[in-house]
Amino acid sequence: MLTLAVIKENPEAVIERLKVKNFDARTQIERIIELDKVRRNRQQARDNQAAELNKMAAAIGALMKQGKKDEAEEAKAKVAELKENNKAIDEELKTAEDEITSILLNIPNMPCDMVPLGTSAEDNVVEKEGGAMPELGEDALPHWDLAKKYNIIDFDLGVKITGAGFPVYIGKGARLQRALIQFFLDEAGKAGYVEVQPPYVVNEASGYGTGQLPDKEGQMYHCGLDNLYLIPTAEVPVTNIYRDVIFDQKDLPKMNCAYSACFRREAGSYGKDVRGLNRLHQFDKVEIVRIEKPECSYAALEEMKDHVQGLLEKLELPWHILRLCGGDMSFTSAITFDFEVWSAAQKRWLEVSSVSNFESYQANRLKCRYRGDDKKTVLCHTLNGSALALPRIMAALLENNQTPEGIKVPKALQKYTGFDIID
Repeated sequence: MLTLAVIKENPEAVIERLKVKNFDARTQIERIIELDKVRRNRQQARDNQAAELNKMAAAIGALMKQGKKDEAEEAKAKVAELKENNKAIDEELKTAEDEITSILLNIPNMPCDMVPLGTSAEDNVVEKEGGAMPELGEDALPHWDLAKKYNIIDFDLGVKITGAGFPVYIGKGARLQRALIQFFLDEAGKAGYVEVQPPYVVNEASGYGTGQLPDKEGQMYHCGLDNLYLIPTAEVPVTNIYRDVIFDQKDLPKMNCAYSACFRREAGSYGKDVRGLNRLHQFDKVEIVRIEKPECSYAALEEMKDHVQGLLEKLELPWHILRLCGGDMSFTSAITFDFEVWSAAQKRWLEVSSVSNFESYQANRLKCRYRGDDKKTVLCHTLNGSALALPRIMAALLENNQTPEGIKVPKALQKYTGFDIID
């Protein structure tokens, strides 16, 4: 969440910056400023009374030594009155602090200066592109038909077992899926990311720490009996490794990668654009996460973008990078770059990765800090990216590499699959 210090320093600048995300924060910001005055007033009263209590405690001791019991009893009665008054002050202080926190949790992150204006995906900016477009005939099949033809993914069986959006991978389809996971993890390891295997369910504190709560309850699967959430991405458990951690600055950056299944309700998703692997309730993904000092985070962001680009190039897929406009960004992001690959049979671009810098927004929720040269603590910057999400990568690989003989497997994956064609 945004820090109170940033809001108090220049509330109008915060309000104007949030307009880039099409978010009108004036009412919330003005209420925070008002509550902060109450908070400071009550804190000052609390401090004054604490000082008075200390003074009276010393006085009572002196009166008792002097044998002035009546005066000491009067002082004790005054102390009891002050303590009772302190309870009321503490309640008022907590009420103000709780309301400030509640409001802050519902204000999105400020977009950085590089974020373009816009209200929807149509306003995103194509920043870079590469890869050769495949040339397929008019009889080219979409991946859901290829999956059935070669018996590598069974969507109907997934519906039988669970429901729509839970496919079953079979034979060479399962091996290709596993090959992609191992390839992505190996490439992340070469780039310096330390692999972790996190839990697939998280508690409420973890959801709040990375900003899924209170923003995305409707998209998350909730286990009500235990009050736990199935993860929508490995970003959540991996970033929460560093919740309530204070680093020595020499220990930064922290770089982790993780494979996980991901679970998303994707409520309200219908139509041809969600067929097959285009939009699932359960899917596999390899995530990269970085914890950085603020002055290093944008250089780290470029490294992460280069890493994802390199994966797509090794998979021989046509790709482009979008710089998202304010209206298409997530609640928590300061800037996001989406990577999309071309789906030749569907004749459309498919998103396969989002790489984001959250600056100090998540770190403030997480209380993730480092100690500088002056021994003062500073909020870290957090970043993450998909490297990569598998379903649409699989869709593009199947469609773009179809031939009369079968589906060719990119060279980068053949040592993992053990075969070079699906036939």
